[in-house]
Amino acid sequence: MENTSNTLMQRYELGRLLGKGTFAKVYYGRSAITNQSVAIKVIDKDKVFRTGLADHIIREISVMRLVKHPNIIQIFEVMATKKNIYYVMEYAKGGELFKKVAKGKLKEDVAHKYFKQLVNAVDFCHSRGVYHRDIKPENLLLDENENLKVTDFGLSALAESKRQDGLLHTTCGTPAYVAPEVFKRKGYDGAKADVWSCGVVLFVLLAGYLPFRDSNLMEMYRKINKAEFACPNWFPREVRKLLCKILDPNPNTRISLPRIQQCSWFKKGPNGKQKKHEVENKTISPKREARFTSRKSATVIISRLEEIAKRLKLKIKKKASGLLKLEGLDEGRKGILSIDAEIFEVNPFLHLVEVKKSNGDTLEYQKILKEDIRPALQDIVWVWQGDQQEQLQQSEQIHDLQQQHSQS
Repeated sequence: MENTSNTLMQRYELGRLLGKGTFAKVYYGRSAITNQSVAIKVIDKDKVFRTGLADHIIREISVMRLVKHPNIIQIFEVMATKKNIYYVMEYAKGGELFKKVAKGKLKEDVAHKYFKQLVNAVDFCHSRGVYHRDIKPENLLLDENENLKVTDFGLSALAESKRQDGLLHTTCGTPAYVAPEVFKRKGYDGAKADVWSCGVVLFVLLAGYLPFRDSNLMEMYRKINKAEFACPNWFPREVRKLLCKILDPNPNTRISLPRIQQCSWFKKGPNGKQKKHEVENKTISPKREARFTSRKSATVIISRLEEIAKRLKLKIKKKASGLLKLEGLDEGRKGILSIDAEIFEVNPFLHLVEVKKSNGDTLEYQKILKEDIRPALQDIVWVWQGDQQEQLQQSEQIHDLQQQHSQS
């Protein structure tokens, strides 16, 4: 490794430069303790504070801690010195997907794999109230096993960024990938805007070029506004139909991510066969986890979970910051029941808690969740995911809370 003498806080060896932007540089790194390869983003504090982007950095860190998914770059820790802020992140050995696409169109099965992983990752973000807002091949990395990893949440927005009309109002992103409503300055739905960008990525993967191209930027905007594009003749019929639904200039009729996930081509791919493990995972995953938001502090939430564990005669272990494990004392039908509860800070006023079974019998877990855990948490839960009526009010209430905090 180059520059091995350059050691960060005696914990990481800094190596070659991987990339750079206006305020940051990303280096290859290696843990001096575990020898694990990492990527280290180095941000110049002075530049950030001078340009008033401190909140932007805080938001990016909060978002990356919130969205833990196999197809999203993971953040391991954040450190700081007087001069710099350091993000220690998962290292994607395969580099940018953009470099692969720049060489030409991808085979249908490869494009299908990346698109499927992208949609699943973005859908996961949306389930946590996170909208990426800059989805493009340059922000999609590949690991050593050629699996896609979404990165760069610098332009992302959280649910509380919505105004009282329930919409986002900041125009951002890369023009060729941005949904038409984002340009109109009338507010837009972050989830629907991300869907459009995913569609542009799918087109690029299969075509090797952009659907909306013009050397004149205003002419390109016109094409985007009218969704004026043509699919190459090698696009499969199912993909053409899907792209017409995704690249719909009307966000109200544009297909949603859950509906994309139900499409035959998305589920089965070019060969028309859905993999067995994918069917099984789809059936099992909704049963294993539940999520809720709370306006209580992490300390209060942990205390309540400890009370529940004591009452149910479960052992409780604190595995890491914000992660608790509740374990049964007796062997059940499928081993010892183990329940993980992970707490994520969305902002100072709101925490998201994910409760999921990590071992044991699913039916036993479901029974405890329904009859013991949910009732015992009732007074500290703001909304359980899936309680639609309350979710409709949630973004406005977060906005009100943030305003009260800024005025106090």
